[in-house]
Amino acid sequence: MNPPENPKNPSSPLAQRFRGFLPVIIDVETGGFDPDRDALLEIAAVTIRMDDDGLIHRHETFAFEIEPFEGANIEKAALDFTGIDLDDPERMAEPELMALTDMMQAVRRAVKQNGCTRAIVVGHNAHFDLNFLNAAIVRCDIKRSPFHPFSVFDTATLAGLAFGQTVLAKACRTAGLEFSNSSAHSAAYDAELTADLFCAIVNKWKELGGWPVAITEEEEEDEEAE
Repeated sequence: MNPPENPKNPSSPLAQRFRGFLPVIIDVETGGFDPDRDALLEIAAVTIRMDDDGLIHRHETFAFEIEPFEGANIEKAALDFTGIDLDDPERMAEPELMALTDMMQAVRRAVKQNGCTRAIVVGHNAHFDLNFLNAAIVRCDIKRSPFHPFSVFDTATLAGLAFGQTVLAKACRTAGLEFSNSSAHSAAYDAELTADLFCAIVNKWKELGGWPVAITEEEEEDEEAE
């Protein structure tokens, strides 16, 4: 993987808000907990946009059902939990490389459109999703990922701070968002609800006066020296 780019001179308010990075909400459904051994079965990416008032909102969703890679382990308990039926004739699964290529093209387009330099994963317990994403990138021998390889925004942590809840369903309901237990554990649904939760937290912080943050002259000099 390439090292993270240095996000200088962001060219849009959204890029300025996150130091040149575009938050992209990722959710995966898998055959277990081991990203190197267990199958990646679904992945969804949700982009965000910023309105004229500086508030962020969920934008586009890109969702893919994925064929288990050769030799992948799939735990029955994982299928029972997610409700994924690998033999469902309506399951439109595609190879990992095809799904990741399409997803990353969409993410790169969003990064460019928003004047950002790179995407950063947002997720609920985000390192779980990032680890499976990174493992698939290695398996597919993808040389250039639009995502920061190790930094994330974790909505479990943010929701614990903002709402006193770390479980996605409880955090969403506390934030005033509807959450359907019957729709949960679909990558697309969970990614969209995580995106709505992330936006609610960021927008609440702005409404409370926490953004923009005043920068001292000394901090400006330090930024210019980097």
